[in-house]
Amino acid sequence: MNSVSYRSARFAALCVASLGVLAFAGGVPIPQPKVTSQPVGGDANRRDLILPTFSHPTRVTNPLFPVSNQASVLFTGMVDNKPFRTEVTLLPYTRVISWNGIHIEALISQYVAYSAGRVEEVAYDYYAQADDGSVWYLGEDVSDFRNGYIYTKEGTWLAGKDGPPAMIMPGNPKVGDVYRAENMPGIAFEEVTVIDVNHVYEGPLGPIRGSMLGRELHADGTAESKTFSPRYGEAFTSSHGDTEALALSIPTDRLPGPVPAELRMLTNAAMQAFDAGADKNWDSVAKSAQAVSAAWQKFSSTAMPKPLKPLLQKAVLDLQTAVGKRDLQAMRQAAIETARWSLDLQLRHRPVAEIDLARFDLWAAQVLVDTAAKDFGAVNGDMFTLTLIRDRLIAALDADAAQNLNIQLGELMAATSEQKLVPARKAAEQLRKVVATAKIIG
Repeated sequence: MNSVSYRSARFAALCVASLGVLAFAGGVPIPQPKVTSQPVGGDANRRDLILPTFSHPTRVTNPLFPVSNQASVLFTGMVDNKPFRTEVTLLPYTRVISWNGIHIEALISQYVAYSAGRVEEVAYDYYAQADDGSVWYLGEDVSDFRNGYIYTKEGTWLAGKDGPPAMIMPGNPKVGDVYRAENMPGIAFEEVTVIDVNHVYEGPLGPIRGSMLGRELHADGTAESKTFSPRYGEAFTSSHGDTEALALSIPTDRLPGPVPAELRMLTNAAMQAFDAGADKNWDSVAKSAQAVSAAWQKFSSTAMPKPLKPLLQKAVLDLQTAVGKRDLQAMRQAAIETARWSLDLQLRHRPVAEIDLARFDLWAAQVLVDTAAKDFGAVNGDMFTLTLIRDRLIAALDADAAQNLNIQLGELMAATSEQKLVPARKAAEQLRKVVATAKIIG
């Protein structure tokens, strides 16, 4: 499980608050590890050899890496021939990281990657901006999953403990610039060469001018192409047929006004079908599925991020197919996917915390699907995913809801650790009840 628990996060936030404004001495040379296995760039083009001053490190204004203005970011793609989904969330607390006597307050960004709908990688990334506009990468706490369980934390590193800080984006990149986004050979190594700074990227909502293209060299000699776009940051990654593309960024892509009625109906009717399935009430399931199809027929002509439309359409069709076959497990899974993609689109209208609360409910519902399938690994992965959403959500809940959510999540943890399906199902049902009455206060 992630190393930053809610309790320690609260403590860290209080510690940061007590420190006040920290001042940092700039112009510190950064010792460079030797890299002999790869053709790395020469020092003449390096932008990351001197650590600059960090007067206001959590005010990240760099347009090509605007992490402090990225409350919730969604990526989609294909990796290893499987559908890939990534949720990136700025957490509501910071961490002070010390290197060579310098103390830097860093933002914490939570990265969660799903492969074929299951959690695959989780990272807590630490970022800070220097006075020259460059953004620095101060470490990451990584967990890689296999069949619902953590199998390695390889790639975890922290500046000051394992090696030097790294630059994630120069303040004003130019063609030919070289910088190391990770600079610890043997643990994590990535070196970026800037290829173009006037690229026009075909983003999810239209062309984005002034984008930056980079070639990223890895420790194993492989390389991938990366695109960074103004106001969005990292927008596209491509390597050997694998792709990960920006689908939505909030608040950049936020829209005024309430959620369109058809979009809200997509989510609500999908979960009504899911709940009707608990009693195998196929008449109610079919009625809700018809409401989903009708809502999608109206909403599908609406302008929306290009990557999301086919994914939502597929989920709606999968729901109809499963209802026609009276396949309960497939129907409930398709209902969850329909609700998930439609909730993503609701992010453009609703507060992030509200969407995360609804996502939490979806993963509690996923526990019900996976306990019915007697898939212990999947249930364990669901439990981990719920803790991740809890980490980014709980500070926004009222006290009673936060306490009840933690209690029931603890029950689910205990049940999954003992591989007891019935208690896991009951805990998930209780979690859904907590969500139904929870109030967002922040």
